[in-house]
Amino acid sequence: MSDGSGHNIRFGRIAAMLPVKNMERAFDFYTKVLGFTKVFENGDPVGFMILKKDQAELHLTLQPKYPAAPFNVAHMMVHDVDALHAICLQHGVRIVKSLQDKDYGLRAFVFEDLDGNRIDVGQPI
Repeated sequence: MSDGSGHNIRFGRIAAMLPVKNMERAFDFYTKVLGFTKVFENGDPVGFMILKKDQAELHLTLQPKYPAAPFNVAHMMVHDVDALHAICLQHGVRIVKSLQDKDYGLRAFVFEDLDGNRIDVGQPI
């Protein structure tokens, strides 16, 4: 029986919802540059899409007039942060915070996707 606080509820996966201005352009970026795969889409034209890669899941929602947030909207853990950073540089992805070892035990950087969504990427040191 729950005590009304949520402490007894088990949580499953949680996925970041990213607003995008152009679904096709966002799809191309996340699949061709970062290697995600589309597992679901909805609407005609498509207004919602789910992308997966390994254990990571991103939900894209078409929001043509949504202004990008001036802060990180997602945090992504990877097994080779240096390789992902190199891929981002190779494809001209805007790096918001440079790759560096952080005092909290992660090697991390922040990139911005084509819609201005800032994603913090890290790997344990």
